[in-house]
Amino acid sequence: MGARSVVRIRRRVRRTLLWRLVHGTVATCLRYRVTGLAAEGAFFAILSLPPLVFGLAGSVGYVVGGFGPEAIGDVKGQLVDIARGALTEDSVQRVIVPTLDAVLDRGRADVISIGFVLALWSGSRALNVLIDTITIMYGFGGRRGIVRTRVLSFSMYVVALAIGIVVIPLVLAGPTLVDSILPARLEFLVSLYWPVVVVASTGFLATLYHLALPERTPWRHDFGGAAVAMVMWLAGGWVLRTTLTRTIGGTSIYGPLAAPIVVLLWLYVVVISLLVGAAFNATLHAHLERRTEARRRVADGAEAPREVSPRPAEVLPGVTVGEHPLEARSTDDVTDDVPDQPRAK
Repeated sequence: MGARSVVRIRRRVRRTLLWRLVHGTVATCLRYRVTGLAAEGAFFAILSLPPLVFGLAGSVGYVVGGFGPEAIGDVKGQLVDIARGALTEDSVQRVIVPTLDAVLDRGRADVISIGFVLALWSGSRALNVLIDTITIMYGFGGRRGIVRTRVLSFSMYVVALAIGIVVIPLVLAGPTLVDSILPARLEFLVSLYWPVVVVASTGFLATLYHLALPERTPWRHDFGGAAVAMVMWLAGGWVLRTTLTRTIGGTSIYGPLAAPIVVLLWLYVVVISLLVGAAFNATLHAHLERRTEARRRVADGAEAPREVSPRPAEVLPGVTVGEHPLEARSTDDVTDDVPDQPRAK
């Protein structure tokens, strides 16, 4: 077999594998109603958004305060720009800017209380629903109990909140800090900052998939779905922002509800991206399990079951091959086999 034939076969195998993964992902999404699960996740996410903001607002000021006035100003500017993408200018100036001034200038110790714990519990509802929907997309729905799922979601929410308190200011003020720290000959590394953030976010999504399942899978196998989710989220967010900028640029028919609807749509894009990534991982895991099983059979020397041909019928004396035995026997032979019947008197 020539080299061209080998390359052609490999390309055909890759195309077949890609088609099977795409087909399996679409079939999984349709089987488990991915749009309905995404709507459920987005609804609980927007309900958990105020407790999340409450928790971050009480703690992030302590971290940002250590970077100095310039870093605080950069973080404020980044957050205000993000808020302008979803809210009106009047809402940003009346609500967002005063809140950021009060929160980022100093920490808020008053939220570290029972109310803060209740806010954590309320905020973890979205993560609880997200974990539940991810397990459904993997086909593991109902494997983990309600209590275990709630405890897992609360624990992951607290850990994610603690990480976010440190990471969010670093992400927002990171390019400025990196530019000021690096020497002039290494300034080209600043352009790698956001790609590194994207890769780290993909690793975080893979960890979420890994921990959400009741049956652990290899962590590296979850990177495929995490990459799919990240690409879908970036592309979907860009399409959503472009569409809303053109349709809600002026006076909106939704009035004051325009901003909450935009946030809900954005959360819907986030959740549906995560669920499609979970469906891709489920299809990939099924393929890897089948391949592992096939390799194990080959290693054990097991062969595929052969089709057993029927045993050749015994040829009776006086019977031609292919002829039914009863058809070859004469009437006298048949009557000889019948026992004598008593004659009627």
